[in-house]
Formats: sequence, structure tokens, C-alpha cells
Amino acid sequence: MSKTPLLEIRDLHANIGDKEILKGLSLSINEGEVHAIMGPNGSGKSTLANVMMGSPAYRVTSGDVLLKGQPILGMRPDERARLGLFLAFQYPVAIPGVTLVNFLRQSLNARRGQDLPIREFRELLFKQMELLKVNQDFARRYVNDGFSGGEKKRAEMLQMAVLQPIMAILDETDSGLDIDALRTVADGVNALMHPGMGLLLITHYQRLLDHITPEFVHVLVAGRIVKSGGPELALELEASGYDQFETELAVA
Repeated sequence: MSKTPLLEIRDLHANIGDKEILKGLSLSINEGEVHAIMGPNGSGKSTLANVMMGSPAYRVTSGDVLLKGQPILGMRPDERARLGLFLAFQYPVAIPGVTLVNFLRQSLNARRGQDLPIREFRELLFKQMELLKVNQDFARRYVNDGFSGGEKKRAEMLQMAVLQPIMAILDETDSGLDIDALRTVADGVNALMHPGMGLLLITHYQRLLDHITPEFVHVLVAGRIVKSGGPELALELEASGYDQFETELAVA
């Protein structure tokens, strides 16, 4: 008997306004797997992430997305999050006046559907901060308010550590990071990955994949996955770019 995928995307079509962005995208991710999606600007990478998380800016016209066999497209974003879906944004927003520690506690309570005693929450938070090598003072700051690019991404890794999702989507987490910040964030992701979790990396560049090694790499062009392979495919893209795939689609 075949095992139910952790995440299954079936022939997904999605629009923003009247423009179709995703044009029949299919993808399957099992527990413990790391997948990467690479593609040029405008190919639909961030659209895919936002559609899976339930952004109202996008309209699904056909297809389905299942998390552990359960269809999620009819669910609100908070319902998807409670099931264990997590999205790290390319450009995290600031929330002045809300400390990271309070944000994390409320988010975890919502994820679990019950209030976790403060003592247990603090133990969990400090344990994850130690794992990610984050100073405890970091949690007292307002969410992303005045944060550098690297600090914003570290804050999202801390959110992921506390919420403990079963499926995490990282949308261009490497965007705007210098080499040291990229390595710090990647080390955090690797520390959080476990056999019961799936990870989808959305990126333009090989440099993130130098630190987080995917088992599968997919090329997304014009709303479709046009090629899949192993880590070597990312190296091929770094050397030759996406022109060959865009030309093939244009001819077809």
C-alpha cells in the first residue's frame, strides 16, 4: 500500500485578477523530504506559496491541495496553520507594539487550540532559542520592528521552532541576506528539520541550497513544473539559467 504524501498538489490553477499564474502545477512531498522550487521572476513561485497558505489575493480556478490527505483549499489561513502548515514570508511585516514573545505565545495557543501555561511556554521558548542560538533579549523586541533582514528571517525561524509545523514553506528566505546571515538562518532550518516534517524551499539561487541540501529540485516556469531532479539540477540552473526551459515552452 502506497503511503499518503504529507503534501500533495494536484493540477493546481490559480489567478490573480484575470491573469492566470499557476497553470496546472502538481507536486508531492513526503515526510522527511526537502524539496526546492527554482524559477525566474514571474514564474509563479511566490504565488504558489500564497495560494497554499490561503491568501485572498489569489483565486484557485481548479485543482486541489491536500495536507496529510485532507483538502485545505476551502479552509481559512488560520485553519491551515492549525493543521501544521507554515509559511516564512519573503518580506516579513513589522508589528510595532507587539513583542515577539507575546506574538509567539498567542500563535502557539491558537495552533494548539488551548492556552499553554506560561511556565511551559517559557521552557519551550528558551529551549528553541538555545537550539537556534538566539539571545533571550531578542524575544522582548517588537515583531520585526527595526529588524535587519537577517533578524527578520531569524524571527521566522524562531516562529517555526515554537509552532512545530509538519509542513514548512520558505518563500525566498535567502532574499536580502548576506553570507553570514544566510548561514545562520540555514543552520536554524537544518536544526529544526526532523523525519516527520516536510520542507519546501522557494528560491532563485543555488547559494541557499549550499547550506540546506534538497533531495528534489523542481524548475517552475510559466506556472508549471517543467523539470524535476536531484541537487545537481540546481547546479545546472546556476550554470545555464532558465532560458532553455522558457524557449522550449515558447516553441511548444
